[in-house]
Amino acid sequence: MMSVLVLLSLGVWLYLVLAHGRFWSSGPELPPRAPTELPDVDIIIPARDEAPTIGPVIASLAAQDYAGKFRITLVDDNSTDGTAAKAGTAPNLTILKGEPKPPGWSGKLWALSQGIAASSAPVMLFTDADIVHDPRHLSALVAGLRPGVGMVSEMVRLNCASLAERALVPAFVYFFQMLYPFARVNDPKSSVAAAAGGTVLIRRDALDRIGGIAAIRGALIDDVTLARAVKSSSAAVYLGHSGLATSIRPYPGWSDLWQMVARTAFTQLRYSTLLLLLTLAGLTLVWLVPAWAMLFAHGWTRVAGLATFALAAASYLPTLTRYRSNALWALALPLIASFYMAATLGSAMNHWFGRGARWKNRAY
Repeated sequence: MMSVLVLLSLGVWLYLVLAHGRFWSSGPELPPRAPTELPDVDIIIPARDEAPTIGPVIASLAAQDYAGKFRITLVDDNSTDGTAAKAGTAPNLTILKGEPKPPGWSGKLWALSQGIAASSAPVMLFTDADIVHDPRHLSALVAGLRPGVGMVSEMVRLNCASLAERALVPAFVYFFQMLYPFARVNDPKSSVAAAAGGTVLIRRDALDRIGGIAAIRGALIDDVTLARAVKSSSAAVYLGHSGLATSIRPYPGWSDLWQMVARTAFTQLRYSTLLLLLTLAGLTLVWLVPAWAMLFAHGWTRVAGLATFALAAASYLPTLTRYRSNALWALALPLIASFYMAATLGSAMNHWFGRGARWKNRAY
């Protein structure tokens, strides 16, 4: 039975490496370049209790080297830590005090909706309150908004300083690429759609076609939900990595990253126990069976396990290179995957015991 499972795992990995949208390549990336068209852009930042990061974020946006007109709107979502006061000043900065969140809305999307209502530009940039931007970033994003493309999104470089971050953050990006191969997201003929919510540049008409941000108002995984809606409306979407934007939000400990994963993992599985069991079984086959065979099997079964493990480790190297991490972390992938599996199970247990998801002192 174990020999059959090892062969099945090897077959899965051959498919993933050879035919799954080159998910392992850790690309593409928008180069810094000037756009040929210069639409007005409204930059909207939803923020709730972001005092430690908001100052550098606003400063980086105010310093954008964009030849067109752009405005910055910070929507202070009932912060209790003086976020608005820490934002600083800029000639093109407007600070909106957010209204109380109505039932049925996620906090981030309600804040975004208020910024959108105050906006008049044909293009909007939704960005998080923990992301600092290179001065060339807005120009690069607008240049990526080619004809027919309704939305441009980027996976910004995440903070990767503590031991927990070095162990788990590159893997988070790697697993996201595996779940949503960027090449397939960017293929108009593919149904795969995804986005990374930290940086989303969207045309107003593309947003209007799906019914506005209210059409996804309750979504907790709002970035992917928005991308699916935009792509289903016959507009192309682009998803890539960013070399011009970095998250400065720290996740110093293992528990911080556990909470980040557990917050929405079961939501990703549509709160389905069957999907949870299938996911855990699939991850066991992909990550744990090869490691077991390599360590404990004999003969050709061990050889097949070693080959499978080598394929998996090699596929992780481009992501480790992007994060300037030691290649030896690839050997720890089964342990890292076990952490994510446990956090996913923890997410389901939170749901089953009525704890739900929590973010920014709000429960969903």
